[in-house]
Amino acid sequence: MVVGAFPIAKLLYLGVRQLSKPVANRIKAGARRSEFFKNYVCLPPAQAYHWMEMRTKMRIMGFRGSVIKPLNEETAAELGAELLGEAIIFIIGGGCMVFEYSRQATNSRRKEEELAQTISNLQTHLGELALATETLDAQIREVNRLLLSLPAAPSTK
Repeated sequence: MVVGAFPIAKLLYLGVRQLSKPVANRIKAGARRSEFFKNYVCLPPAQAYHWMEMRTKMRIMGFRGSVIKPLNEETAAELGAELLGEAIIFIIGGGCMVFEYSRQATNSRRKEEELAQTISNLQTHLGELALATETLDAQIREVNRLLLSLPAAPSTK
């Protein structure tokens, strides 16, 4: 019984994706504790996200000129940490997809090269066989010519 190759790469990708969630949670926790991270990494994207979300909701409801108040610092830090965590998970998942695509393309290219090499070998072998056939055909013609040039043997009756 032939057993196919175990897809170890896919298992590793799954493991990386599963580990990305706890890693993202640890980064989020660190972002909540660090003032630098909170002020310069979490708050600006959270405020921008809040502004775009509220602007879109207001336009859908028909309020065009309303002013959108920024989130308070604690809520913005929480939202920013969540956005950061989701971005990390998305980036890791996207990286896994790109790596898998690259691996599949490499495998496909390798198989095509092997097939091309096999075809080339077969064509070379076919050429050698054709040459051998021509050589044998020439030898048979030479033997036939020699047989015809021999004097006829007297018949014994």
